[in-house]
Order: sequence, then structure tokens, then C-alpha cells
Amino acid sequence: MKPCYFKTLYPTLITASLLAAFSASASQTWPDLPQGVKNGVGAQVDSKVYVGLGSLGQDFYMLDLEQLDKGWQKQAQFTGPARDGATASVIGDDIYIFGGSGKADAKAKSPVIFDTVYRFNSKDNSWSRMNTTAPVGLLGAASYSPDNQQVVFFGGYNKPLFDQYLSDILTTDQKAEPKKWQKIVDDYMGLKPADYQWNRQVLSFNPATNQWQELGSSPYLPNCGAALVTDKQNALLISGEIKPGLRTDEVKTYQFGQSQPWVSEHPLPTPESQPLQEGVAGAFAGVSNGAVIVAGGANFHGAKHAFDKGNMFAHNGLPKAFNAETYVFKDGAWKQGNDLAEGVAYGLSFTLPEGVLIVGGEKADKSASTKVAMLTWDGKQVEQQD
Repeated sequence: MKPCYFKTLYPTLITASLLAAFSASASQTWPDLPQGVKNGVGAQVDSKVYVGLGSLGQDFYMLDLEQLDKGWQKQAQFTGPARDGATASVIGDDIYIFGGSGKADAKAKSPVIFDTVYRFNSKDNSWSRMNTTAPVGLLGAASYSPDNQQVVFFGGYNKPLFDQYLSDILTTDQKAEPKKWQKIVDDYMGLKPADYQWNRQVLSFNPATNQWQELGSSPYLPNCGAALVTDKQNALLISGEIKPGLRTDEVKTYQFGQSQPWVSEHPLPTPESQPLQEGVAGAFAGVSNGAVIVAGGANFHGAKHAFDKGNMFAHNGLPKAFNAETYVFKDGAWKQGNDLAEGVAYGLSFTLPEGVLIVGGEKADKSASTKVAMLTWDGKQVEQQD
């Protein structure tokens, strides 16, 4: 297929006052979070960015980009059960939260994938639960609104299969029954990618009508933990998992409303430090000076080689790598940029007038980062301003 290059990449909802605020604050230090966040959600409403859930539990924070001196301000607590790996999208002044995994209540023996939907009203700082349930598991899904009316979803774990696996593994005593416990892990991790039955349908949810709709099937293996960059109605999906522990280097464009919406782009390039590109999950991504920046992300070095040799439990025995590499997509081609200050994954990122704001993430020691920084592309390298 003919590549669909993102020729005019820019964030939505950039107001004149926001641009003025950035020109005045370009030299300021970005305020760090009061608590670290990983596996959470992030969303932007006009000049305010929000992060929460994940390692923050039910906490939710807001940073006003026009009043950076106020730092991150705590908002009303999320009223649903705490969750990791949810996805958030904005319509109007409202933030909608979908999916994620966590315990339904304190007495639950194992987490489940949530099918509930919550709405955060940014005008009155309040939460409400929507009267709907997601038709598929949306843990690890990517989402965006192409028209400020509906939310479109890509990927997501299979709820029945994953719920059963978590129940089996967490209700089996590893010390008392080590063989049984290991068999549960081996059987699940040894499945072929298609056997996980992740969500392959592109789904749409319209809050005004409370209706879900299927927009067609993806021709690719479904991804979880993919990075997403949007340009008006189009979405660029970058890498992500194709099964637990195994990533893909694929990059593709989804063109909302087109009869043939999918276009293959060039894959992520092989990093200078590795023999091949494993792909990454939980990477930061956004746009600076007309270029897509992809930064960080986690993978297992050696998993792709093992998988290509027929080992379905491809990451067995491999340590998880938290990468510092950056990649830049400009004029339809990728190049590797200079590294981040440290390897990090599963944080939040926002495309702003000045560049890509990255927030939090998981570090190599498994801790949740409080760090906030701006990434910019100057035509030669990726600069990181803390």
C-alpha cells in the first residue's frame, strides 16, 4: 500500500492563549509530580493536562499549562476501583476512562479487566459512571477521538481469557504446588499470538448516544501498549505487544472514515545498540516541529529471536529492558535520535505547542517516576528539558 505520511502534524485545541503561555514559559522548569505514576492514564483539555490512576491508585492530578507555578493540582478522586492499563480520551470538556485491570473490591482474590466506563467532568471536577459496558476487554488499548463526538479504540486484551489466567495464577500456591503454578504460566505464555484473541475490531463509542459500533477489522495482529500519535482524523499506531512479552516493530496509519483506512508505514529502525528491533510497549510519543518522536518503552532483548526460532514463550528467562532510545519519523523515514536521560516506559505523553511533554513512567528498578520533561526535535537531535 502507498505510505500515508503525516505531512502536517500538530496538536488539536491549541489556543492563542496557550501558545502565548508557552512562549513565556519556554525556559521554565517543568514541575514534577508529587507522586510517581506508571500504567496510568493521561488526557488534555484545552490548556490543562491530567494524569492519574495506575500506580496513583484513585488519585488524579491536573497541570495548568498557563499557570505552571501552581504545579500539579490534585483533583477529585476517581470513584471506580483503582486500575492499571486503562485508556482515556477527551470529548469536549469531558475525559472518558475505559478498561484497565484491577480488583473489583478489596475482598477479590484476583484482578479482572474492567468493562465499565467513567466520565470526568473537567468543568466541575466530578466523576460519574456511564450507563454502558465495553463489548470487549480494553486493557492495553489505544484510543482517540477523531471528531470530538466519538472515541475510537485499537487493541485490548481478551477479558474472559485474561481474567481466567489471573484467577488461576493468583489462587494457586506457588510454593505448595510449584509444578501446577508453572504449568499455568507456561500454558498461557506459550500460546501463539492469535490464540490470545485480543481485540482486532476497530471500535467506536459515542457518549451522546451511549452506543458502541464496529468500524471494521484491522489487517494486522492486534496490539496492546502501542504508542499513538494523532493528526486530525488520522492516527499513527507505533509498535506495541502482539502477545505478552513479544513486541512488534510495525508502524501503521489509521485514516478515520476512509473505505480502506489502514496504511503500512516504515517499521521502527534497528537501534544502534541491538542486533534487531524488538519493538517497544509503553513508549512516549508525540510531535515536535513536524516530526514524530518516539521515546523509551519496554521490551525483552532476545524475545524476537526466540520467537522466530519457534519458541512461543519467547521472553522466558529474559530480563525486562527499559529503553532510553528515541526515534524520529520525518518525511516518511525513521532515524534514531539521542537517548533519554534514563530508560523509562509506561508513562504519559502529550503533544504541546513546544514539543512532547513526557510524564512519569516505570524505571528499571520498577519504581514509578515523578519526572516531567519536554522533548523537542531541533532538526538534528532530540533535546530533553526537565
